Amino acid sequence: MAKTASFAVIHMSVAFGVGYAFTGDVRVGGALALVEPACNTVAFYFHELVWKRVDARRVLADAAARTGAFAATH
Repeated sequence: MAKTASFAVIHMSVAFGVGYAFTGDVRVGGALALVEPACNTVAFYFHELVWKRVDARRVLADAAARTGAFAATH
């Protein structure tokens, strides 16, 4: 949990720093520090769903290749 918390602090600090560096506005940096990590969290969830499907298909293809099922059906 400490690793996750430290990463969250770093992520929010970077988002704040980039927003502040580009605009010079503390409010914009603060808004980015809150919004950007939240958006990335949602994006990461869907990214993981896609990769779970990719991995599942890869496992099925490997199993079919080992049993010869793929060659028999194509």
